[in-house]
Amino acid sequence: MAREHTRTGRSKAKGRAGDVGRLRDRPKSELLLTALRSREFGWAVVIVLLLTAVCAPLAVWTRERPIEAPGRVMTFTREVRVPVQIHDESATQAAQADARQRTPRVYIEESGVLDEIRSSLLNLPRTLENAETIEDVEAGIVERFALTQERMDSVRVAADEGRERDAWRRGVDQLVELLREAPILDEETWQRESQVGLRGEKFIELRGRVNRPVSDESAINLADRRQLEREASRLAWAAGFRDGQAEVVAARLQSDPKPTYRFDETATIEAQQRAAEAVPAQRREVPRGTIIFRRGDVLSASQFELHQIEMARFREHRPAWTLALKRFSIGLGVGLLLIAGAMYCAMFCPLLRLSPRRMGWMAGLLGLATLFSCLGTVVFPQLSVVTLTAPVIFAAVIIVIAYDQRTSLAVGGLLALLVCISTGAPLSTLALMGAGIGVAVWHLPDIRSRNTLIRMGIALAVTLGLGSALADLLEGPVTPALLGQAGRDAFLAGVTGVFVAALTMFILPTIERVFDITTGMSLVELRDPKQPLLRELQMRAPGTYNHSLNVASIAEAAADSIRADSLLTYVGGLYHDIGKMSKPEYFVENQAGGPNKHDKLSPAMSLLVIVGHVKDGVEMAREYGLPKPVVHFIEAHHGTTLVEYFYRRAQEQAQEQAAQRKAEKAQKEAVEEGKAVVTAQAPPSLEGPEEFEYRYPGPRPRTKEVAILMLADAIESATRTLAEPTPSRIETLVRTIADRRLLDGQFDECNLTLAELRTITESISKTVASIYHGRISYQSDKGESRRESRASRLA
Repeated sequence: MAREHTRTGRSKAKGRAGDVGRLRDRPKSELLLTALRSREFGWAVVIVLLLTAVCAPLAVWTRERPIEAPGRVMTFTREVRVPVQIHDESATQAAQADARQRTPRVYIEESGVLDEIRSSLLNLPRTLENAETIEDVEAGIVERFALTQERMDSVRVAADEGRERDAWRRGVDQLVELLREAPILDEETWQRESQVGLRGEKFIELRGRVNRPVSDESAINLADRRQLEREASRLAWAAGFRDGQAEVVAARLQSDPKPTYRFDETATIEAQQRAAEAVPAQRREVPRGTIIFRRGDVLSASQFELHQIEMARFREHRPAWTLALKRFSIGLGVGLLLIAGAMYCAMFCPLLRLSPRRMGWMAGLLGLATLFSCLGTVVFPQLSVVTLTAPVIFAAVIIVIAYDQRTSLAVGGLLALLVCISTGAPLSTLALMGAGIGVAVWHLPDIRSRNTLIRMGIALAVTLGLGSALADLLEGPVTPALLGQAGRDAFLAGVTGVFVAALTMFILPTIERVFDITTGMSLVELRDPKQPLLRELQMRAPGTYNHSLNVASIAEAAADSIRADSLLTYVGGLYHDIGKMSKPEYFVENQAGGPNKHDKLSPAMSLLVIVGHVKDGVEMAREYGLPKPVVHFIEAHHGTTLVEYFYRRAQEQAQEQAAQRKAEKAQKEAVEEGKAVVTAQAPPSLEGPEEFEYRYPGPRPRTKEVAILMLADAIESATRTLAEPTPSRIETLVRTIADRRLLDGQFDECNLTLAELRTITESISKTVASIYHGRISYQSDKGESRRESRASRLA
């Protein structure tokens, strides 16, 4: 049966080789047509079109915005290409200042003072009505109104009811109205008012019972006695008082004078602000050919504003076909660049080519990086060294973690070129991005500790800092302003490098979850013997744990020999047999020389126990949250191989049952001898079990690392059955098992080459020989060759 199986395996291998040959013999046009009809190609086309639809308009929008910033040294000269009208800030400010100057200052009426003057004058005739001489009048009243006998007599006339009294009342009311138009101000307020503008050319606003603007010349200085005396007499005569009455009224205005209005600063400021806001923006025309800024100039705010307006004006006035052609060229460049990147990934990155989900994640990453670079550069042009480099380098770091260095360098370079096309960044910026990508990718072949990211951050900070300073010195004229700018940019670029490393460290678990990968840091944590699952394995199945350690060491060395992921292989070796914890006593390494529980079970039941450790292990791995790559080691480390020992036991039992049935038949025929001859049909033959019934359910290994573990597991188990494992016998055993796995088709789904398989077998032979070195034999080695043959078949 084994020979038949071997012939079958060889025929299958020859068939597969024939299939490969037929594929190579097919015309390239037919292969291309097959690829174009594939599901993955359709997804790739849709994703590239969607990414182009996002990035192309973004690039056009960014290129039509100025990415220069006030305060930066210009590296080129720009002229006005079409006449433009711009806002004249200085003229507008001058007009607003003039409007504020011309706005009347607000004064609030002191109504109590005016009411006191009015009431004292209205009551004066009645106060003097019964006084015959000046001596009959209270001294304070005499002093306040500067009364004499003659003046007193002129006022007493108004005490009688009639025309004189009405005239006096009208005169007092008229006087109060005149005082409302001729404000009396204290000395400080009057001095401040006299310093604002030219006297006589401005107005003040009086607010009281009636709001009115008046000339500032009408204001009276309370401290200027001559002016107060002159204005008091004028107001008294203007109110209709004559002779003695006018002198009494004037004396009252001069006696204990108080301000009739006070300055309202808040209301004045509000009025001036309203007047300034009402002033229209002043504009001036800039003719064509005017220099906006020259190379080496430090861009000012006014120059930047003119630059913005000129770009928008030029875009509006240029012919429509030239604008459309410009935009089409940018979009076409973006599209061709993305197509080139997609073709590269299709040829050299099978993980992307075969997974639409990974294609989508990659497109989303490129789109987000381009979006952040473009928006950040437009909104914060003064931080362009950060906004241009940080998204690109961070995307390259994510790609090198998720895939490999080659893919990261290629896609990162493509992204850097895409960002430069979208923003119009110079060649020096592209070189700076390339240097940053190269340093980051070089430091991250594998992340096994946080120190790796720290070293990457330091190296990236130094590279970006020096590169940024060098780029500034190469692009612009060397001036003190440029040297200062280079220093600031170098600092920002260095901070960018540290920021990228810190952000990567912070979101590393998210990267692993999104891209369905496992980094070295996670694997290093999983290989720790203190992990709960490994500690449980040590306690419940110590023999299996020691077996796993040996398998992990053997597989790790073999993975190193072909430059596969040795750390992942080692961790997979540690966890590949955790399912044996469910029934550890049914596996020989845990029986410690005791009775074999399979002796009491049928081959079919034993098969269920043996095969069940794979399913149990997968369930445990998912319960403990092991990464998917590690789970694949558990589910595929036996592939679809045959459980040969129990398959042969089942065959032997079937043969014994067939022999017993035959003996029973012969005995029955002997008993019935002599009777009538009856035509008897032979009993149906009892066939043995089908081979597929005794195979593991799979899947087969899909990676080189799992294929290596499959060999290491089988060889380690088989070597333990050798009485004297010499290097030559171990090498023979290794080659036998490797050939059988190859012919059985267990490596069909992984990209393992024959050259790599030969290297792996050589490495496993050396490692196993160093572990199970030969010992002095004290017994006859009779039958040794038979046990070796049995061990190789059981593996």
